[in-house]
Amino acid sequence: MSNCDAVHVYGLRLWAHVGVLEVERVAGQWFSLDFSLQLDLSVVARDDNLCETSDYSIAVQKLQQLASELCCFTLEHFSELILDQLECIYGSIPMHVLLRKCAAPMPGFDGTVAVERYRSWPKNH
Repeated sequence: MSNCDAVHVYGLRLWAHVGVLEVERVAGQWFSLDFSLQLDLSVVARDDNLCETSDYSIAVQKLQQLASELCCFTLEHFSELILDQLECIYGSIPMHVLLRKCAAPMPGFDGTVAVERYRSWPKNH
């Protein structure tokens, strides 16, 4: 297995009720998620056989459902639940998530707040 093969999903928009402020947890807000799954893609790349690949649309649907049902305080907790969900779908493989709050409610701040998490990701990446 090539330890550099990965599937990446970028810019998954999720509506969730996450934040320190009560208004964030009550009204909800947009988050943007990038995630990467380290997988052996050599067989599917060679054979073009759908049975040999991982269906990332399942993860998208499950993460959308998770976000719609969630109410918590921190991005860190949200990211942990995302990693747990991905592990439930794909098993204990190396994975990475970058979870961004699209509009943090801070006066005068127009940037992005993000949490980056890894699970079993190789040290050389």
